[in-house]
Formats: sequence, structure tokens, C-alpha cells
Amino acid sequence: MSLTWISRAQRLSSLPPYVFARLDELKARAREQGIDLIDLGMGNPDGTAPQPVIDAAIAALAKAEYHGYPPFEGTANFRKAITNWYQRSYRVELDPNNEALPLLGSKEGLAHLALAYVDPGDIVLVPSPSYPAHFRGPMIAGGTIYPLIVKPENDWLIDLTAIPEAIAQKAKILYFNYPNNPTTATAPREFFEEVVAFARHYQILLVHDLCYAELAFDGYQPTSLLEIPGAKELSVEFHTLSKTYSMAGWRVGFVVGNSDIIQGLRTLKTNLDYGIFSVIQTAAETALGLPEIYIKQVQDRYRQRRDLLIQGLAELGWDIPKSKATMYLWIPTPVGVGSTDFALNLLQTTGIVVTPGNAFGEGGEGYIRISLIAECDRLLEALNRMKQAKISYSS
Repeated sequence: MSLTWISRAQRLSSLPPYVFARLDELKARAREQGIDLIDLGMGNPDGTAPQPVIDAAIAALAKAEYHGYPPFEGTANFRKAITNWYQRSYRVELDPNNEALPLLGSKEGLAHLALAYVDPGDIVLVPSPSYPAHFRGPMIAGGTIYPLIVKPENDWLIDLTAIPEAIAQKAKILYFNYPNNPTTATAPREFFEEVVAFARHYQILLVHDLCYAELAFDGYQPTSLLEIPGAKELSVEFHTLSKTYSMAGWRVGFVVGNSDIIQGLRTLKTNLDYGIFSVIQTAAETALGLPEIYIKQVQDRYRQRRDLLIQGLAELGWDIPKSKATMYLWIPTPVGVGSTDFALNLLQTTGIVVTPGNAFGEGGEGYIRISLIAECDRLLEALNRMKQAKISYSS
């Protein structure tokens, strides 16, 4: 029965289609047809969480006190593990009592931060392309998105000088993300210093997504926004355990930074959820304390996949520079072929699933994102299928 007399809220009708949901539909149809899919679409890590993390969760499950409602602000032990990780990784000192807040994954926190701080009509600066939660959260809140088109000739960095003065004067929040999803771009420390100076001048709240902090290669070490002097006065930074620790389904992440900004998000969340299952927080605490050798193993795994795909794609006409971080490759489509058309054709002719670049905003048109989430033998199979289908950059 169709309830035609019930209309959805305007905030939903204003959202563009969520491409990953559409891809799920297409993948389901392909599987029904017996197609052997090689799914390199979502950034959904393969494999299980580290065994010590699983063991910690199993042990915690036996404790009755962990089966009740968790504290709204997260367990004290997990918050302390978060701030210890920041001190160890970036030499950033944070107060676990009011400068760290566990989240049901960073996506949840990024979107809810907008609900806590964006009023209808507020201008929010968001790079394009960018992770969809960076612009969808503010859109749901009624904000006006001002896209900052990033370009390859500027190494996919935001050009702050290109923001009109009138827009900068009115802007309330700037979302950004380096190492970047989807472009894999990295930003030098000088860029972070420029962003902080820009935000201080125009009194803009900074929201940095450091999702790929540990997925860095070839000696590269990402920068935390909170390393920059004065940044904590006007910013927060998000992180997730989904990528590095293969815990995407566990739904656990956190935000750190300015205590007043975090308190606003916490106030909203107390009205929406009861926080993260304490068992998962215990497991996440264990993950953040794993020895460096584990991180190196993860980095080596993604680096090997990166190198294999880049070499194979080179044989098909693509010249892809080696990414310094993230679990993706950002690849131009052949001239005259749109992102969606290329991705759909690839799925239909080879069974390979990738994400069209325009899913990340208008600035992503003309590209696709490949996730390095399959073992090397499957990646080789994907390359062979592309060769057989005569798919190349010059086609």
C-alpha cells in the first residue's frame, strides 16, 4: 500500500541519491545472474579484526556490567586510550575527560556535528570531491554547501585564496580531509598552518577527518590538525577504527579537540543514542594499544596492493602516481566517458565494482575510485578481466 498522503521531510528530498546504496542494488542483481563480482567499491576492509581485539571483546562479553547502557561520554578507559594514542602518534596532549568523545563510527559523528552546529542557511565550506558525510550532514541540517573544487594541478589541495571574501566572511564550518578520500591526496604541514590562520581570521569552525592516519606508505607520516599551534581553539578532528583495524562493522570511532565544540556534539548525541556497546569500546581500546608491528603489516599489505594495481593499470594506459596514503586509487576515466558510465560498463562487462567519482561531488566527475580491499590474486584477476574486455585509458 502506498501512503501517498505522507510526504517525506524536505531535508530528505534535497539529498542526491546515495551512490553506495545504488551500487548495492546493482551488485545484488549481478549476483542473481551468477556473476563473480570483484567488489572494489566501498572502503570496506577485507579480513577480520586483529586477534587481540577479538579476544578482548570475547572476554568483555562475559562481564555482566558491560551489558547495560554505556556512559554517554564513553568509558573512561577508552577515552584514555584515545588521548594516549594522540600523544604517542602526534605528541598532542588532550584531556580525556572533555577533549575526546567516542562515536558510533566517524560517519555518525561527522553528520551529527552538523546537526549540532548548522542552522538552515548557514554556509558550510566543503571540498569537492569529498567523503559524502562531509556534505550530506550539513545538507540534512539545512546548511548551504559552498563547494571548493579541488584540482589535480593543485595536488587536490584546497585553494583558500579562491574563496570569495563574501563567502569566507559568512562561512561557519570548513570540513576537510587529508590524507584524502577519494583523491588519496596528502597535505604538507604548511597547508594545515594556512587553514588554521584562515579559520582564525574568519572565525570558522574547522572539522578535519583523519580517517586514514595510519594507512601511510614509503615513510610518509600524515599530519594531525591538532599538531598546529592554536588549532585546538577552533577545531575538532575525527578518526575511525574501521580502516586500520578492519573494524568497519563494529561501528566505533572518536572525535577529539576543542572541548566546547565536543560538548555541543555530546549534548546532541545524548538525545539520539546511548553510545557504543561497552564491549566494543574495550576492544577498541585494545586496538589503539597494539604494537607498531601490526600497523606496519597493514601498511605493507595495502602498499603491495597499490603497487600491483598501479603497475597493471600502466599496461592498460593509465599513468597513476603512487599514493602516499589511504586504501584507494583515484583514476581518470577515458576522455569523453563519464564516471557513472565507466563504472556501470566496468560492472556489466567484467564484474568489477568501482565507485564513480561524481558520488563524491561535482569535482569528482571524470574519475573513479578503486578500493584496495581484495587480495593480490583477485586484483590480478580484475586486471586480466579488463585486458580481455579491452578496457584501457586510451579506449
